[in-house]
Amino acid sequence: MGSSIGANIRHLREQRGWSQARLAREVCQAARVCGEPVGRQEVSRWETGKRTPREWLPFLATALGVNVDALGAVQKPTEPAVPTLAEFLPEGDPLSPLECSTGRRIGMGTVNELQQRVHGLRLADDVLAGGDLIRPALRDLRRTVKLYRESSHTGEVGRQLLRQIGELAQIAGWIAGDAGQHEEAERIYRLGISAAHQAEDHTLAGNLAGSLAYQMSNTGRETEGLALARAALNDAGTEAPPKARALYLDRVAWAHTKSGSAADEQKAMRALGEAEQALSEDDDGIESPAYLYWVDAGELKVMESRVYTELHRPLRAVPLLRKVLDGYDATHAREMALYLSWLAVALADANEPEEAAAVAERVISLGSDTSSKRVVERLRVILGRLRDFADVPAVAALLAEHQRATNPV
Repeated sequence: MGSSIGANIRHLREQRGWSQARLAREVCQAARVCGEPVGRQEVSRWETGKRTPREWLPFLATALGVNVDALGAVQKPTEPAVPTLAEFLPEGDPLSPLECSTGRRIGMGTVNELQQRVHGLRLADDVLAGGDLIRPALRDLRRTVKLYRESSHTGEVGRQLLRQIGELAQIAGWIAGDAGQHEEAERIYRLGISAAHQAEDHTLAGNLAGSLAYQMSNTGRETEGLALARAALNDAGTEAPPKARALYLDRVAWAHTKSGSAADEQKAMRALGEAEQALSEDDDGIESPAYLYWVDAGELKVMESRVYTELHRPLRAVPLLRKVLDGYDATHAREMALYLSWLAVALADANEPEEAAAVAERVISLGSDTSSKRVVERLRVILGRLRDFADVPAVAALLAEHQRATNPV
């Protein structure tokens, strides 16, 4: 019964788009109790079956708008829910070492093995989507936190373990965001920022903060995103490798773009120019962290073209995107779909609806092979833009086919 109740609580909460913290507040309000005797962690325990709500059941039912019997009903099997960070980490401060370490003593050999696993996860993310990778990513993050807390090691090994936690958090946060789990992604990023700061790795902390800023800019928190993107750039300082500074500046440019004012447009263009200048300072003699392997001139051009698209300057955006896409690795289906989505919108802005519809068909085809919520969201944007051209036969056919595919009779 307990596992059914937990699954039902989670299902009903996610149907409403509530976080665990929101449900906790609603339960307290339904019970008319002061303070917060029920918090996010308690809701997590209920959902995972670690505890049964018992006396809170009537108030849960009220908060969720169902009767108590419905909470205990056995549901038909569904796709396993995406896990949360709370399920994988200890309560309290997850980066606090145990007072008495009971685990084995580890050295740099273990750290090197972890580095290889982390890099392997990054490479997997190039070809797989968040829905496919969220579970292994969180499992690896849990194992690394557990290793740091429970093993005995030297100070330097401890710092390197914290770096691996930070790097894992960056890629796991990105994966969670791609799976549409933005609240979870933020919690993961913040865990990573804490680990990077404790390791005194300012470049890694900047990468994590920049990743979170990018998510904020894309999810309606533009002011926070801009402030955090600028902080990531400033805190990393001039000692950060050129690739890192180029990436931070790219995120600053995007944050300004999403902010939307005329002054921000000029600041976005300035940041793009500074990013290009920073990358030009990179050479074979400068060591960059392995997680920046993907930052190159092509990626900067993609961001530049996206900025131009967002600013409705298709004459600048379309040539840049076509040039990048002509040489892009077709095995990276999600990234290809995302970049094509920007091209489709730019073509629509350029009053080329037929060509935009053809590109949109490619996005739909690529998106069908990936479980990326980012691709789903971008497709929604494309179709919304193309509805302005619903009287064009090619566009009408595309919209009708998509309607049939998503709403079969």
